[in-house]
Amino acid sequence: MNRRALYGAIEAGGTKFVCAAGYGPTDIAPQMRTVIATTTPAETLAAVVAFFEQVRANAGAFSAFGVGAFGPVDIEPRSDTWGSILNTPKPGWAGTSLVAPLEVFGCPVALDTDVNAAALAEARLGAGQDANSLTYVTVGTGIGGGVIDQGRSIRGMLHPELGHIRVHRDPRDAQFRGVCPFHGDCLEGLASGPAIVARWGAPMSALPIGHAGPDIIGGYLGQLAATIALMYASERIVFGGGVMSGADLLPRIRAVAAEQLGGYLPIEARAGGFERLIVAPALAGQAGITGALLLAMG
Repeated sequence: MNRRALYGAIEAGGTKFVCAAGYGPTDIAPQMRTVIATTTPAETLAAVVAFFEQVRANAGAFSAFGVGAFGPVDIEPRSDTWGSILNTPKPGWAGTSLVAPLEVFGCPVALDTDVNAAALAEARLGAGQDANSLTYVTVGTGIGGGVIDQGRSIRGMLHPELGHIRVHRDPRDAQFRGVCPFHGDCLEGLASGPAIVARWGAPMSALPIGHAGPDIIGGYLGQLAATIALMYASERIVFGGGVMSGADLLPRIRAVAAEQLGGYLPIEARAGGFERLIVAPALAGQAGITGALLLAMG
């Protein structure tokens, strides 16, 4: 009797590693899933390997692994540093290989960014099932973007780094220097979760009613949405992440994107308009790990 193929999936984040094993994106048993805090590379990756070794002891050998990793990360298979975290502000993680520890399982490993993995899941199983192209944006500790076109993620010299584009400053926000250690007031430096706390002393969800914060942050993200529409022509733009769950930002993002585009693209002429173009995730917090499993499945 043929054994069903068992896949391992890792959503490797700067705060936590979500690990799961299953036979398909909707076939993950609770005992085959765990969350590991992101501490030092040695401690974190040892815990990851220990979890999957326990799964293997109980369920059998793995057919493949899929890893969706925080970035920047080398996702070019021909590169000497494939699978390694690059110049990250996460202390101690630059140069760490995420794939080398998995070699003990003797099976293929597929690697992409965490946001590309989430974008893949939303494109195949979530908000983009009726679209040929989708961009997924996560707004949390950082800001990242994954782009799927015709079922595949876009990649080149590196991978899309949408969080580090420049945006026009809101006049009400002119004095804030930004928190990005590389660029200061790039989009991530202005609109990420740490930027919100550094500026106003509280996360988005704790700002009082009538505070200008949601309007300012929504404006920056609306500029990003307009840029995505122009550069990638994505049929669906999905905004997720912790900052998005803390306020009703989507209406402001849509309004600013429409203002920025000025009627140049035929979005409003299509069914649903900007409400259909710019949406919330359909898979909520499961997009990343689901996408990692889809990577493993090929």
